[in-house]
Amino acid sequence: MESGIEFAMDFKIDHIFILTEIGASAAEQLISSGLVEGSSNTHPGQGTANRRFFFQNAGLELLWAHSEKEATSAPIRRTHLWERWKNRTTSACPFGICLRPVNPSNQELAFPHWPFQPPYLPAPLSIAVGTNSDIITEPMLFQTPFARRPDQFAGEKRQPLDHPLGVKEITHATLTSPMAKSPSLELAAAVAKTEHIKLKSGTEYCIDIGFDGGTQGKSIDLRPALPMTMRW
Repeated sequence: MESGIEFAMDFKIDHIFILTEIGASAAEQLISSGLVEGSSNTHPGQGTANRRFFFQNAGLELLWAHSEKEATSAPIRRTHLWERWKNRTTSACPFGICLRPVNPSNQELAFPHWPFQPPYLPAPLSIAVGTNSDIITEPMLFQTPFARRPDQFAGEKRQPLDHPLGVKEITHATLTSPMAKSPSLELAAAVAKTEHIKLKSGTEYCIDIGFDGGTQGKSIDLRPALPMTMRW
């Protein structure tokens, strides 16, 4: 993607979400593949819940919507989470990408954004959501002020990071999308500002998540349970 603009690689992937059916039964396939599940949570007032897997530097979230009323309420509506979830297997991109600065003291944001203040987040905190949030054919982009590497979580927030599969860190994510050839300004900025995200044109949505630079030369295809492949 040639934009004519050079960006410093100042951001990394914090976590990736994949929209799934209620309950995310596909998590069982990840577990049987050799990943250890971490804690789950719900998002009061947002109408969503998740199951999560954590690695040393980033996380993977299987997310679903369980309340249309909450997910389409005034504080949440602009994210289009309900439409994204409802149309995840047809016309909507089923992914979300959260970035964080390489330097925690860096207050810069990776893309044009608007402040999202869901009911479960205590004031004055807010989440920066990409201004392309109404383009549901693109991944939802966001950045949180409290993001950090999972291997830096302390106390009750600590998560299992040792996986029988033998993977440690997410080192790339390639998004295959029918819209990859004409990304929005926001998505182009997110891709340009981190070396870990790539776009690839294809007829169906899929995300290829790479671990540890692919040094073991192994891979697994989670489709059709999840629109996802893994390489390590």
